Amino acid sequence: MKSHHIIRTRVKICGLTRESDIAAAVTSGADAVGFVFHPASPRAVTPEQAAELCRALPPFVTAVGLFVDAAAETIEATLDQVPLDLLQFHGDESPEFCARFGRRWIKALRMRPGVDLAAERERFAGADGLLLDAYEPGRAGGTGQCFDWDRIPPEMAPEILLAGGLTPANVAEAIERVRPYGVDVSGGVEAAKGVKSPELIFAFMQGVRHGDQRRHTPG
Repeated sequence: MKSHHIIRTRVKICGLTRESDIAAAVTSGADAVGFVFHPASPRAVTPEQAAELCRALPPFVTAVGLFVDAAAETIEATLDQVPLDLLQFHGDESPEFCARFGRRWIKALRMRPGVDLAAERERFAGADGLLLDAYEPGRAGGTGQCFDWDRIPPEMAPEILLAGGLTPANVAEAIERVRPYGVDVSGGVEAAKGVKSPELIFAFMQGVRHGDQRRHTPG
């Protein structure tokens, strides 16, 4: 696991399905955009759709592909079509599976009761980071729920990507309290499932900047 020196909180907008969503994310200053390759999700895109959306991305914006217990062949076929920079694994994938595709990757952990973050950090030491999401039985993510941020050990926070129920209304507080490397939002900036709201994306990014100002203000 890599440790990161925090200058500002990085932001990923996930579950993009339209070029207008890409434009809003990029214009607002997002560092990364996420494409969901999980057919059960209302935000799912096909490799063909994602390849088209990636053409709208400028340099220095990271394209992330989200998979949930997908077959290796499915992931490889997607990589043949879509220029993904980073893979995000949201299921029960092993570290060996995550590492086999020759791409940088992050591992999402749903914050079940009793999850041992220190042990998971050691287990997934080859990841670029751990993404912490809320836990809801039967759902791989996108629950819209927050989890108890106090469960994150402060010494791990600089490596953590915080997800789960983040919105323009709570992201500044989340950044000030947790001090994560980055935040990940999907449902919190939507007008409807799979349809992002430019206004909410801009409001979210404004909240991130406020959180950064607060985390760097002594006192």
